Amino acid sequence: MKKRIMVVEDESIVRLDVSLMLEDAGYNVVAQAGDGEKAVEKAFELEPDLIIMDIKMPKLNGLKASEIISNRTNTPILLLTAYSQKEFVAKAKEANILGYLVKPVTEASLIPAVEIAMKQAENANAFREKIIKLDKKLQGRKMIEKAKGILMTRLNVSEDKAFQKMRKISMDKQLPLERIARKIIHKYEAKANKV
Repeated sequence: MKKRIMVVEDESIVRLDVSLMLEDAGYNVVAQAGDGEKAVEKAFELEPDLIIMDIKMPKLNGLKASEIISNRTNTPILLLTAYSQKEFVAKAKEANILGYLVKPVTEASLIPAVEIAMKQAENANAFREKIIKLDKKLQGRKMIEKAKGILMTRLNVSEDKAFQKMRKISMDKQLPLERIARKIIHKYEAKANKV
């Protein structure tokens, strides 16, 4: 499936040139915009795989638009500019930008930058998903430990016996251990609140 790219550039000739280079390289240019406000609107609406955005634009500059987009989506952004001044680079780092190209843009500089940005975004998404899974697993472990503690106190049994009891319920009812733990916690917390 072709990667979907949005090109944001206030100079229509540059915007068209970049779009044609991308399409020639096999990418799908899903949108074009001439200012930062339109870029934000279209980014939220279309959720492209990558945004290539000029820094200096009317209404809302590329850095501010990138910041707004980055706060709500994980869409990678490559910045385009005629300026290679250090303050732009420093601000680009703050806005979570994955790449930076100085105009005039050539196919030789654009395509590798696009490919690298896409790969970095892919790696970042995989890492984010891994963190979410690990966090979920950790929350599940905490819940099991809490339920085990409740059973140990309520039934006056060892940690091992409490865990065996939870495991047996889990197997008998064919439910995940975390779900059994949640039910135990809910049951005993509801009883505690009534007292």
